[in-house]
Amino acid sequence: MSIKSVFDSGYLKLLRSCAKIEFLTDMGCSMEWIEKIGRSIGKAGKSFGGTLAFSGKVLARMLRRKTYSSATREVLVNQIYFTSVQILPAFLLVSILFSSLLVGIVFQVLKDFGLTEFFGHVLMGLIVTELSPIFAVLLITLRSASAINVEMAVMKSNRELKTLETFRIDLMNYLVVPRIINGMVSMVLLSSLFAIVLMASGVLFSGLIFDMSVDVYRNILLNSTSFSDIFIALVKCAIFGFFITLIPIRFGLRATSELTSVPVVVSGGMVNVFLAVLIIEVLSLLTKLL
Repeated sequence: MSIKSVFDSGYLKLLRSCAKIEFLTDMGCSMEWIEKIGRSIGKAGKSFGGTLAFSGKVLARMLRRKTYSSATREVLVNQIYFTSVQILPAFLLVSILFSSLLVGIVFQVLKDFGLTEFFGHVLMGLIVTELSPIFAVLLITLRSASAINVEMAVMKSNRELKTLETFRIDLMNYLVVPRIINGMVSMVLLSSLFAIVLMASGVLFSGLIFDMSVDVYRNILLNSTSFSDIFIALVKCAIFGFFITLIPIRFGLRATSELTSVPVVVSGGMVNVFLAVLIIEVLSLLTKLL
């Protein structure tokens, strides 16, 4: 055997070894990515299951008559005042500005493209029943849900919850149920208020853009109104309110005695709140299509 043959044979073996190593490396990287995806899916599934289990406990407690003691009712009234009443001036101002801008742009686009006959369906089917809940849920999430998340995390970190338990105060009745009911009530009320402001803005801009009288505007709205869509929108608002308060509470209760755990659970809770809002919105749209 010549030196060249030996060299070629060794070179081929080296290439095969390198190719085998590269293949095993690629397989290892692929397996690592698969393991990461699997862990992420498992973690998300566990979190989702925990949220559903906690939701079941809260619903069961909400349906019990004994839950609504005088202390619970007092906390509920205070929560509704803080969430829905104190915010009214700023909420009305932002609603008027946003609704005027939105309705004016949409009506002008409908006129420019000759789609005036879809005026009522766009106003009621899209702006009122879809955008009103989204506007309200974003406002309550940014203002109240984040505050609840921080409040629960700090109370857990400072051992205030242990103190309440020492005095035999039911945390579910005193802290959880009033805040969740407040979220549901506030979502329905603020979303309805924003829808009313939208329709009031429609009266002004329908006259300016379409030269439409109030009676004609009212008749178009009545003919375009689908009570099933309104019912779905109200139910969606209640579900929004339920989960945008339940998820921050659940994540806040995960905090440890260390203050450094507070920002971690707060950021995780808010991310999951926005994911829940997205999922509920998609499910509501699928319900309309079915």
